[in-house]
Amino acid sequence: MDTTQETVLYLVPTPIGNLDDITLRAIKILQSVDVILAEDTRTSGVLLRHLDIGKPLQSYHIHNEHKVLQQLVERMQKGEKMALISDAGTPAISDPGFLLVRECLKHEIQIECLPGATAFVPALVKSGLPNDRFIFEGFLPHKKGRQTRLQQLAAETRTMVFYESPHRLVKMLHQLAEVLGKDRQASVSRELTKIYEETVNGTLEEVAQHFEAKKVKGEIVVVVAGS
Repeated sequence: MDTTQETVLYLVPTPIGNLDDITLRAIKILQSVDVILAEDTRTSGVLLRHLDIGKPLQSYHIHNEHKVLQQLVERMQKGEKMALISDAGTPAISDPGFLLVRECLKHEIQIECLPGATAFVPALVKSGLPNDRFIFEGFLPHKKGRQTRLQQLAAETRTMVFYESPHRLVKMLHQLAEVLGKDRQASVSRELTKIYEETVNGTLEEVAQHFEAKKVKGEIVVVVAGS
């Protein structure tokens, strides 16, 4: 691909909590494009109003991405500039975006991904666990293949990073303890950059006990030491 071509699709990271955690360049891009593709237009609308940006919003999420993909590519081929944002963090990191990027590359549409917020980086750094080599697992399979994947990770020597939902967190920690050992060191961060930000460090058993005793809310990042 000719990198001197004009960018048509921008992948723009958005704040994971604090709305001020957005770059000046990201704001300029969002102000300049013709349309903003958003995972949830209601969530993104709050951020755009905060930034005083009035660009048209279009839904682009896991339930409609296959349906609208070709239409979006055709519009970009005609010169329409777009920015893709997710509800929080960098698009395509455990969020929609991969299919659109792949299709744009296939059609030689110039793409640019801006650097910016993503939840697992501050959680990893704050964990105190080795971060020179790590693997990002995202969300484990909910049912089919979950135990198989956990067993595969039992021998992993690198620090492991996961995303998890609040209502499945405690169950996940117990499952990790069963497979990796209850004394394996771990760190759980939730509500990163928000008022009630919390990071809990300890063994898998200790961290599980902490969250069993309270109602868990917010986005969750789980960091676990390698073997």
